[in-house]
Amino acid sequence: MTTSSLTGKVAVVTGGARGIGLATSKALIAAGAKVAIGDLDEVVLKDAATTIGAAYFARLDVTDAAGYRSFVDDVEKELGPVDILVNNAGIMPVGHLHEESEELARRMFEINVFGVITGTKRALATMLPRRSGHIVNVASMAGVIYAAGATTYVASKHAALGFTESARIEYARSGVEFTAVLPMFVNTELTAGAKGVAGVKNVEPEDVAAGIMEALAKPRARVYVPKVGKALAGAQHNMPRRAMEFLNTKLGGESVFLDDVDHAARSAYEERARHS
Repeated sequence: MTTSSLTGKVAVVTGGARGIGLATSKALIAAGAKVAIGDLDEVVLKDAATTIGAAYFARLDVTDAAGYRSFVDDVEKELGPVDILVNNAGIMPVGHLHEESEELARRMFEINVFGVITGTKRALATMLPRRSGHIVNVASMAGVIYAAGATTYVASKHAALGFTESARIEYARSGVEFTAVLPMFVNTELTAGAKGVAGVKNVEPEDVAAGIMEALAKPRARVYVPKVGKALAGAQHNMPRRAMEFLNTKLGGESVFLDDVDHAARSAYEERARHS
């Protein structure tokens, strides 16, 4: 599947009303795809869908497995079989692990992991018989590195990445492509109030969308945004443990989601992520 061949293709984007999801939806529409977006916030969703010209939109709670499947059923009734699924919906509450509720930990896994699993299974039901399709799961650099203050989030993204990589192998001869997207710090609500990694410039949602579009044009297992993320991940895993932890401290990894967070700037997002 090349970018030029996206005309008329049906694409589903979860968490499509904001940030990476919205930027990706816009890029897909610009390439000629028929885009369906789902999101929890119906007011923001309707405004976003109308503004970008989405072909279909509806409220979507990815923690509701039956509801997710019904959402895709409705998309296919309206637009036709799904060719592209972008599992983008995710939350990133931060703070000390010992202060995190069990409910919040489970919510992160329900959205960041089980939502991805549900969507992937439903998409495969359409794609496998046609021997065609591309499933893009937006993980995070947190899927390959470690971050104090985001421990459960990191665990969820390791799970999402492992799931995507394993599915890619399982369906290698099926005609269905799998890609994991690993953004670093993106200027969205997820990173509100956090300074980012020392020496590495934050990226924009449009940069992640561009990486996704490149993967759709030329399928690959992983997309790092920015590309330097691949080198940073490799350095962490190949360095001796003490050297890696020293580098992590120097880059601010011990405090970026704890002592360095502007909690006032982050409060609105935290409230929505934890309770919406």
